[in-house]
Amino acid sequence: MLAKLSLLFILIPFFLFSQIKSYNDVIAKELQKKAVEYKTEINFIKSQSFYLKQDWDSTLIYSMKQLSLNPNNEIANYCHFFRGTSFFEKKLYKETKNEMIQISNQFVFFPQARIILAGASLELRDFEKAGLYYENALKFPQISKQPYSLSKIYEGLGMTYIFLKKYDKAEEYLIKNLKIKEKDKDKDNLYNAYNSIANLYYVQYKDQQAIPYFEKAYDLSNKTNKLDLKYTASKNMAVVEENRNNFKQALAYRKESEQWKDSVNDQNKVWAVADFEKKFAVSQKQKQIKVLEVENKLKNSQRNWLFFSAIGLLLLLTSGIYLYAQKVKNAKIILIQKNKLDELNATKDQLFSIVSHDLRSSVNALKTSNAKLSATLETKNYEELNQLIIQNSGIANGTYSLLDNLLHWALLQTKQLYFHKESVHLFSIVQQIEYNYKPLLLDKSITFENSVSKNCFIFVDIDSLKIVLRNLLDNAIKFSNENGKISFYIQEENPESCQLVLQDTGLGMNEDTIAAILKDDELLAKKGKSEAIGTGLGMQLCKQMVKKNGGTIQIESELNKGTKIILTFPKTEQNG
Repeated sequence: MLAKLSLLFILIPFFLFSQIKSYNDVIAKELQKKAVEYKTEINFIKSQSFYLKQDWDSTLIYSMKQLSLNPNNEIANYCHFFRGTSFFEKKLYKETKNEMIQISNQFVFFPQARIILAGASLELRDFEKAGLYYENALKFPQISKQPYSLSKIYEGLGMTYIFLKKYDKAEEYLIKNLKIKEKDKDKDNLYNAYNSIANLYYVQYKDQQAIPYFEKAYDLSNKTNKLDLKYTASKNMAVVEENRNNFKQALAYRKESEQWKDSVNDQNKVWAVADFEKKFAVSQKQKQIKVLEVENKLKNSQRNWLFFSAIGLLLLLTSGIYLYAQKVKNAKIILIQKNKLDELNATKDQLFSIVSHDLRSSVNALKTSNAKLSATLETKNYEELNQLIIQNSGIANGTYSLLDNLLHWALLQTKQLYFHKESVHLFSIVQQIEYNYKPLLLDKSITFENSVSKNCFIFVDIDSLKIVLRNLLDNAIKFSNENGKISFYIQEENPESCQLVLQDTGLGMNEDTIAAILKDDELLAKKGKSEAIGTGLGMQLCKQMVKKNGGTIQIESELNKGTKIILTFPKTEQNG
């Protein structure tokens, strides 16, 4: 009786309660569709991306951010599903239940959510609810077409009914589970199925029915690399042989299980023995020292006094040297920090001065233009009115670009700008930028050419890449003449990097201007045209963002012959 109860405890491994297959194709495809449908929901996109990568902590963070934004019911269902799965994988079963019960029954993965909810209930020993959740999931028609989910339900119901001592039902479902697992040919899953049925029969004292399944499980364990399965299988066989009074064979299995146990979990025992030996050695040494101290008390007292005096003097000298060195080191650090602070203050003052000047110029330009606009309204000169509105729009766009660049520059300086590198289709990004600037291109009759290879993928942060391309295209439009041309194309491709070229036929720059723009300690550079509103902050922002993405920037230009800006970014493995 005791042997059988002990075996029951051993035979119920909770690894079988992991209810989610490693992101099967059905779930992955459905999530990809939703990522396209809700592409503006950044937190949802990131949470589903981390979910597919099995990064559970990041999934929890971004799904919570999305839920805090009061998303629609479908997105909320996905977020609760992501969170429930993540909590389950982290073995936080109460939190799993709290998330899964909030999912609507109209949700596409509602049956899978029920299975996870049942697994969490089983882990929490709430067997009645576990059975209800499994039975509920079994009623959905699509489950019958999903062998993996169907198997998990059968397995879960079988274990639930074992705990509830409804052995006939347990046998029915565990046999169904076994038939599915035998078709699957996965050794680990088939091992679990054999072990579960063996446990069912053994707990009912049906030894003759249980033992063949124990033996099958043991044979499978010899074909797997998982040490925990080997340990459980050999341990079970040892108990089986003991109950059959075959003590010689039981001892062999027992020794084998202990070997596997040592390989998996018994490092603590090794360390405990080592620690005991160490303590024993220390104790013996202390006894020897005490004997020597008694025998040489006077001599040792004198020696100790001299020794501790020397140690005291040495410590005093060492402390003095250390404190002096720390004082010198702190003084150097303070000086370096002071110099950096002075430099930052100078940069801040310069930035505020130029930005405030340009903002004042923009506001004055708007005031003047609005005054003309009011006068034109009275005269009803609609042609001039249209020109003034276009002019106001240009001034407003320039001011907005200045403030947007200022915001991103400040975030970069304070290290608050979020960077997430991923594979980016370069042609599509250039196409998006062209669409955003179509009105400005048409206003100056500028021809735009996107000759970027459609097979080029680069590994960058997509948001910072768009900021860089917007700033560069905005500058190219500002300094291009009427009926000019702006081109994007790839040059000098190699396996590791991609060179993106932006070329215009505008005013161009001399070598001194190029050198000033590319110089790291030059924060700002004024434009040559008075009507171009800006501080040069955009170019500095571009340099920093390109560098943060692991890229480089080059400028080739001649006065009145246009400018060529070459951006080099690392490729992704998707490039063929």
